[in-house]
Amino acid sequence: MVIVGELINTSRKAISEAVDNKNAQVIQQVALEQVEAGATYIDVNCGNKVFDEVENMRWLVNTVQEAVKVPLCIDSPNPLALAAGLELVKYGTPMINSITDESSRFEAIIPLVQKYKAKIVALCMDDTGMPDTAADRIRVVKSLHAKLTAAGVKDDDIYFDPLVKPVSSVGTAGVEVLETIKLIKEQYPQVHFMCGLSNVSYGLPNRKYLNSLFVALTMAVGMDGYILNPTDKSMMGLIYAAKTLLGQDEYCMGYIKAHRKGFY
Repeated sequence: MVIVGELINTSRKAISEAVDNKNAQVIQQVALEQVEAGATYIDVNCGNKVFDEVENMRWLVNTVQEAVKVPLCIDSPNPLALAAGLELVKYGTPMINSITDESSRFEAIIPLVQKYKAKIVALCMDDTGMPDTAADRIRVVKSLHAKLTAAGVKDDDIYFDPLVKPVSSVGTAGVEVLETIKLIKEQYPQVHFMCGLSNVSYGLPNRKYLNSLFVALTMAVGMDGYILNPTDKSMMGLIYAAKTLLGQDEYCMGYIKAHRKGFY
């Protein structure tokens, strides 16, 4: 299970202010807390600071790596910001978030994947937009997988994001994601998955209940990567419990350790 800690993102007020003031202590504390809580990657995202994103990305990557020695997920819609972050990565194999089957996006990102031998989050989206059904998603997946593997990317380095939409606006959104994961797993058993959770419950009350249940449902059909807040003990506790019930936790040791750490 890959957990990408989502908290170093300038869309969050505290992080935005820390970046503006170059307050390294705040950034490093958040990085440390996420790693201690179980993050395997730290996401670094300053995409909403459009005019100085490259400079901020460099500062963030260096600042985070002074505090933790885990791989980074470099997260930006801007290829220049991605490149700026990737060239400074010191520890482990970096991850890029993200590539799509949109022609311009693919052509801009694939050279970075190849140059840095990075793991890549591949969104199920192409030039026609965001698909609604599992059938439309798997069509995009087939095209993306063919292009990525032709470019030398191994299945083990591909993390398909099935694109979670709000069930408040598309009632079958959750079902379509589950069906997409099953189809991908059947056709490409060696690839991985990655998704954010919050979209599924957008606009509804008591969102944490929907998010938590959606984690369990997606894990049951093969989801093995999430972008989330690892300091949320209830969420992390649920993931450890689900791994145990799905036979992914030898001798239940992960569950027992989570209990000892106060996740339950």
